[in-house]
Amino acid sequence: MRGKSNSSEMKMTIVRPEWKREITMKGWALGNEYSIILITSPARDKGQAFLKRENEMWNWQPTIDRVIKLPPSMMLQSWMGSDFTNDDLVKESSVVNDYTHTLEQDSIINGMEVFKITLTPKPEAAVVWGKIVTYIDKKEYNQHLVKYYDEDDFLINTMIMSDLKVMGGKLIPARMEMIPFENPENRTIIQYSDMQFDIDVNDKFFSLQNMKRIR
Repeated sequence: MRGKSNSSEMKMTIVRPEWKREITMKGWALGNEYSIILITSPARDKGQAFLKRENEMWNWQPTIDRVIKLPPSMMLQSWMGSDFTNDDLVKESSVVNDYTHTLEQDSIINGMEVFKITLTPKPEAAVVWGKIVTYIDKKEYNQHLVKYYDEDDFLINTMIMSDLKVMGGKLIPARMEMIPFENPENRTIIQYSDMQFDIDVNDKFFSLQNMKRIR
């Protein structure tokens, strides 16, 4: 899904019973440790950027000419008013390192045979979720469904990945939909319009200075 590095263009749609909001973005990433997301619309948010370096995250707000480092207390807050949290952006790499993985009974999703894998946090891991259950297809190894549980084993969020398309030579889900269990009428949809893999970029690209001037 990521390659060694990648660039992407996407649209995020935040859906609520009374309203809907669309945000377009560009993204660059190096592995799971480095990423920049640039907001390209709407006009009031255009130019705002987010930088992730390992487990740290910064937000550049050009309207007030200020870089804000997000403290740990803000990690569970909504990202751009969506159903994704700041922690969702920062802790992507921890899925491998911070959890013990158990292969469960295989399942079928949309006619595809999938692996069902339960992720249980290691005792020393500083993670949000009490358990994650993910379903990965056996042919292309794409995630198609992810369920997030709290420490009391209550379902909190469900992420559905669909709309398989070839982008940058890879068959990947072009649509991600996050749905909170307690408010199923709410949802956030991320639709990728373009994705390129193994681009020429290094860790120096992911700097505070570059976050301010990237376009």
